[in-house]
Amino acid sequence: MSRALQAIVFDFDGVIADSEPLHLKAFQHALAEQGIVLERDEYFDRYLGYDDVGTFAALARDRGLAWSDRRITELVARKGMKLQAMLEAGEVLFPGAAAFVRAAAAEVPIAIASGALRHEIVQIVEAAGLGGLFAAIIASGDTPESKPSPAPYLLAFEQLQHATSRVLERRRCVAIEDSVWGLESARGAGLRCVGVTTSYPAAELTGAELVVAGLRSLTIPMLEHLVQ
Repeated sequence: MSRALQAIVFDFDGVIADSEPLHLKAFQHALAEQGIVLERDEYFDRYLGYDDVGTFAALARDRGLAWSDRRITELVARKGMKLQAMLEAGEVLFPGAAAFVRAAAAEVPIAIASGALRHEIVQIVEAAGLGGLFAAIIASGDTPESKPSPAPYLLAFEQLQHATSRVLERRRCVAIEDSVWGLESARGAGLRCVGVTTSYPAAELTGAELVVAGLRSLTIPMLEHLVQ
């Protein structure tokens, strides 16, 4: 066990899994059935930080669409079906992600705090042989508020403490994020923040104490140094 570093909480989409492009395609396919076009730049600029419900709700607000909660629930289900079909078609982990997750789990307890749906996360991590490594997985719907609220990271921290039966210090636990919304969430929960430039350039990852290109550029000693 590392002396200073106590735990690591990973965002999922954009950090472990290169599934943001898949999510965009799934949203585009589901919206196209409603006669709505969602451009790539618009998705990355406005909606990337939301979970599925939040994305459809925000898009409805932005476009003046009177979608009921039931309609949004139906759209989330349609989007999920589109994504499922694409996930089954190929490999979605970032290069080096699986190796870093295994290295991290060998040193400290690890968790996921994500706005993705639980079954999507579980399907991907199990297919990659990483399923048993996470002490906790926080997914869409597990907290009343999604990122940028600190709620997902606070719950991940609580579940890590419970799983390890240890008193953890938030300032010695690291969150790894790819968006400013995620960094705001982690920072609000009192965790140390690492940003990866898989979705946004370093200049936009405000709040990150350390910025790297991706998990293959990160090492446990770098995180150890960060929390010391």
